[in-house]
Amino acid sequence: MPMTVDQVLAETSHWPTDQVETLFERLLLSNYRPPDPKVDAAWAEEIKRRIDDIESGREAGIPGEEVMARARKMVGL
Repeated sequence: MPMTVDQVLAETSHWPTDQVETLFERLLLSNYRPPDPKVDAAWAEEIKRRIDDIESGREAGIPGEEVMARARKMVGL
């Protein structure tokens, strides 16, 4: 019978940190594709552009409280 998630957590709670990190990395790589450097570079460029737009005044930010209020309204809270 396969181990449950709780059993895996209990088992690995006593492992050295490096072994837990290795397990985590291998789980991620076995279930998800590795990061694409081109995508990472494109996002870095987009983030820089957005920061530049805000800092230069071309765009205005939205206060976090307003963003959260809009989100709560959208989900009906």
